[in-house]
Amino acid sequence: MVEATPSGAGPAPIRGEGTVVSNRVEAGANHRLLLRIPGWPGFAPGQFAMLSPGARGAVPRSDPLLPRPMAVYRQHPANGAPQVEILYKRVGRGTGLLAEASPGQRVGVVGPLGRPFAAPEPGERALLVAGGTGIASVYELARRLAGRARVLLGARGVDDLMGLDDFAALGAELRIATEDGSRGFAGRVTALLEEALAEPGPARVFACGPTAMLRRCAELARARGTPCVAALENHMACGFGVCLGCAAPLRAGGFALVCCEGPVFDAERIAWERLP
Repeated sequence: MVEATPSGAGPAPIRGEGTVVSNRVEAGANHRLLLRIPGWPGFAPGQFAMLSPGARGAVPRSDPLLPRPMAVYRQHPANGAPQVEILYKRVGRGTGLLAEASPGQRVGVVGPLGRPFAAPEPGERALLVAGGTGIASVYELARRLAGRARVLLGARGVDDLMGLDDFAALGAELRIATEDGSRGFAGRVTALLEEALAEPGPARVFACGPTAMLRRCAELARARGTPCVAALENHMACGFGVCLGCAAPLRAGGFALVCCEGPVFDAERIAWERLP
């Protein structure tokens, strides 16, 4: 059984093209893409867009054929069409082609898609935990909750940390963990979460990153009786629940499609031991 429901919690998605304003390397394999997208309706924290694998040309590309899901990082006010910023990591052929897109070229866009993060309850501390490319998914939430959020960012090394200066500029409480000790705490970001959960007072965990990290966040939150929501990063090909490629196993049985019912889930719903 697969549960598939429309996103329903954010702006209605559009299908169109964005014009590349800039596309630059941040550090290591991390890139920052700015697109001018006519008709872009805005987005809610945690939503994503499907981008074509590289710039579109006069002849449609069939290799690679499928779009790539990318978290919407933030949106900039601009005269004319809105400008949407995407942070991504160059890891394969599709993102490699996207990294080669030049200003003025066009990129196919479908979005915003997915169910976003909801705000914490009054009186709750918001603990935002993100690792690797999952960092891009929590920036907008951190921006909106800057006065009541603690942001915990983790990566293998300093070159893998996305948007660090942007998070620092928000004024939110920020802690960093790198596995190689090149920046901040030497170890995994979940160790910082464990410390934060030990502090008194109600809290809610918002997490996005690799599956192993999310599973550990869910375990730590459960042990403390703390609510935890997690944005999954399953592979997907369509974004609309057609291909069934992003199904996530549920503890109650069956599956949910990350593109439609997620990417944000109550962590208690997910059968973490059955996720790859």
